[in-house]
Amino acid sequence: MGELGESTVLAIKERVREHIESIAPVLVETSHAIHARPELNFEEKFASETLVRTSTTLGFPVELGLYGSVTGFGGDTGTGPTVCIMSEYDALPGIGHGCGHNVIAAAGLGAAVGLAIAASECGGRIRYLGTPAEEGGGGKIVMANNGALDGVDVAMMVHSADADLTTIDAIALQQLVVEYHGRESHAAAAPQMGRNALDAAVLGYMGVAALRQHILPTERVHGIFTRAGEKPNIVPRDASMEWYVRSDTITSLGELKERVLAALSAGAHACGCTMDHRWVGHPYADMVTNEHLSAAYALNALSTGRHVTDPRSGGHRVVGSTDMGNVSHLVPSIHPMIACAPRGTAIHTSDFARHAVSASADRAVIDGAISMALTGIDFWVSERLRHDIAEDFRIANPDRAVL
Repeated sequence: MGELGESTVLAIKERVREHIESIAPVLVETSHAIHARPELNFEEKFASETLVRTSTTLGFPVELGLYGSVTGFGGDTGTGPTVCIMSEYDALPGIGHGCGHNVIAAAGLGAAVGLAIAASECGGRIRYLGTPAEEGGGGKIVMANNGALDGVDVAMMVHSADADLTTIDAIALQQLVVEYHGRESHAAAAPQMGRNALDAAVLGYMGVAALRQHILPTERVHGIFTRAGEKPNIVPRDASMEWYVRSDTITSLGELKERVLAALSAGAHACGCTMDHRWVGHPYADMVTNEHLSAAYALNALSTGRHVTDPRSGGHRVVGSTDMGNVSHLVPSIHPMIACAPRGTAIHTSDFARHAVSASADRAVIDGAISMALTGIDFWVSERLRHDIAEDFRIANPDRAVL
């Protein structure tokens, strides 16, 4: 279809905005319900069923269990250039929704339902995806491997934070499980007969600590002990750790992984033990933010009263990793951050979890939904914007081998 006139587009946007505002109580209720029932990765039965039921009730039918994920869901409406809106909804162990995925979930729901009423008039298609297991497990990667992004032209989501930002500083990540094996013995009667797996793990940990002095400022390596022996008078036969290894890109991540393994295995050699390791799932890729799509989002967010800044130009930053990075290497994508907590409130904390159901978070649900929906309309109605987004993606030359 031909491009619509400016007045027509503005009228469509206003109608979509009003529709999202009209369902605001339902969106906020959904956010609070998911927050009250935190579920870990790939266990998000309540959250996924709630989102599927609510989306369908609001006029956008979606189906649970699609694209290779029991707690993932999806649905399409309309025909034409395809905008994919994503909702995340998994929580963290111990602190619940300390990353505010309840806000992400409800904002995605609102954007999808809002866009749906404009799809026919704008000549576009929307795909709404519920993507589980962002906090480990890579739900988006699983679903992309099973066709979730087939036919998608652009993808977007918003992420809760303490500031309104164009993107997260998302670097590549892979999880590592390490197990040390020694020989048990009585720690007092016959210590010479034992080989201490905990000592091996501690030396490996210290080796990584020393390695941290000589990695890039943008790289991160952090780990915990998950097993460290049974009783003080038994030489530990087994010890284990879990690690996150992060670097700027998938390529540099591969190099850092080798250095981390060398440091960890040195502990085993020093103590006469053996070490096994397992890289968990697919690595999370760095985020490739599409600049023209991001600019459109920032302009639409401004219409809600939010001034979105670019963390890459200095100032406030949120550093982390996300499987949305993998999506951004496959289709043009954005992952803006939306303020729902006071400045300085770190994500992955119980304090942030408390703010994720505040009045500020409730408003972030609505503003995030509106900003994404209006950006989707811009994509549908502007051939020039679609061209510029595609050219950005071509120039960025992302790594298509992220699956």
